[in-house]
Amino acid sequence: VQLQASGGGLVQAGGSLRLSCAASGGTFSRYVMGWFRQAPGKEREFVAVISKSGGSTYYADFVDGRFTVSRDNARNTVYLQMNSLKPEDAAVYLCAARWRASASGLEYFVQLREYDYWGQGTLVTVSS
Repeated sequence: VQLQASGGGLVQAGGSLRLSCAASGGTFSRYVMGWFRQAPGKEREFVAVISKSGGSTYYADFVDGRFTVSRDNARNTVYLQMNSLKPEDAAVYLCAARWRASASGLEYFVQLREYDYWGQGTLVTVSS
């Protein structure tokens, strides 16, 4: 499956952005989808994950209710709505897909190695 993230840009602190990740080449509803981010000089870190149906989600602690992950399986797209953005949220945001079956809960899918496919990422810049 190929993944293409979009929707990044420059926003003032306190503002909002909605990121999208469009998938192609696979059966989208069979993938658990995750969002990660990577700031300059830092390791890639987990942001959010959503189940295949969209009925379950899990977030990193730093999200603290500011972000919402959702998906539209009919449109083969996963979204990340980001509100109350802070300068420390600035990073390249990447989406990832996992197809391996697992009985584990979403909280186990926070490591990079849990995902099979990665998109290119979209840059989010937050000015203070």
